[in-house]
Amino acid sequence: MRRYFLLLGAFVIVFASCHVGRFFVYNFANITDYKKFANRPLVAPLGNTFHFHKSDSIKAPKSITLNKDSLSFESWLEKTKTVGFMVVRNDTVLYENYLNGYEEESIMTSFSMAKSVTSLLIGCAIDEGLIKSTDEYVSEYIPDFKEEGLKDIKIIHLLQMTSGIDFNESYYNPLGQAALYYYGRNLRKYVARMKPEGKPGSAFNYASGDTQVLGLVLEKALKGKKVTAYLQEKIWTPIGMEFDASWSIDKKKDGMEKTFCCLNARMRDYAKIGRLMLNKGEWDGRQIVSKSWIEQSTKVDTTNGSSWYYQHQWWLPTKEGDYMAQGILGQFMYVNPSKNLIILRLGKNYGHTDWYSFLPTLAKFY
Repeated sequence: MRRYFLLLGAFVIVFASCHVGRFFVYNFANITDYKKFANRPLVAPLGNTFHFHKSDSIKAPKSITLNKDSLSFESWLEKTKTVGFMVVRNDTVLYENYLNGYEEESIMTSFSMAKSVTSLLIGCAIDEGLIKSTDEYVSEYIPDFKEEGLKDIKIIHLLQMTSGIDFNESYYNPLGQAALYYYGRNLRKYVARMKPEGKPGSAFNYASGDTQVLGLVLEKALKGKKVTAYLQEKIWTPIGMEFDASWSIDKKKDGMEKTFCCLNARMRDYAKIGRLMLNKGEWDGRQIVSKSWIEQSTKVDTTNGSSWYYQHQWWLPTKEGDYMAQGILGQFMYVNPSKNLIILRLGKNYGHTDWYSFLPTLAKFY
């Protein structure tokens, strides 16, 4: 019997050491996953904190209909598993609420909203000349991409999700690449093993792997500086983030940022990234990232296989100039330039709500 338990214990240890084991131990992704992964810290700059103005009165719809029942806006948010909701217009907070056990200092993981931040950092690197242009071949930074089928992939293909790389985005398949990248501990090796499926620039295919390749391109371009340190230098400090934060990495020793996901921050600071976008990359007189980069990232473009609704790692819910960053469990950073409006919705899950359509509709209220 003792031998049986020793064998069982050994099996559990070995099984749990691989990404498949962690998939079954942790089950599906959760907004508290930042506690499970190693990370690199982002530090709030002392004496340089930016604060939005506070409105004298709350402005939000009085009621929302859910399953034919009319609920107060707050009750509706709670029912839909929302943990944080914020509306900012003209630098003034019109609505800010924390629900389901969360508060203003609660860490809220970004999931794929981090893809949009990765895009911003690529823009910063191009501004600085660390990356020449989006037309550069990925193989200039990652030698493994010189092989047939990968050698024609350019940075623009990664940004537009038109790389043609074979990547299984299913988060429910423990043997799929999404699970491997999320729970695995060697992202650089996984990127080096990528294989082609289609011709670059021929069709849009949403793939987190594309953003992770972007992360490795950025890491190589930085020549020793970590991606988190670059975010600290180029964005976190200059725009006066209020709280410390972090970026999850694949392993403790010489880990790589999960650039396709996994920023861990507070809602107010996510809203500041929205403000940076809203102001075309400018922050109180300082150009953080070029105006042209923001414009390229948010305009409709269907050339070279691109989809009109996905540009430079940002989603375009309509063709009216609005755009958003989006995460798998209903994390949304919505920006509407025509109304000078930013809306943040962070949640435990989608709460049976089509936020992608709802947020542009809610924008009309303001």
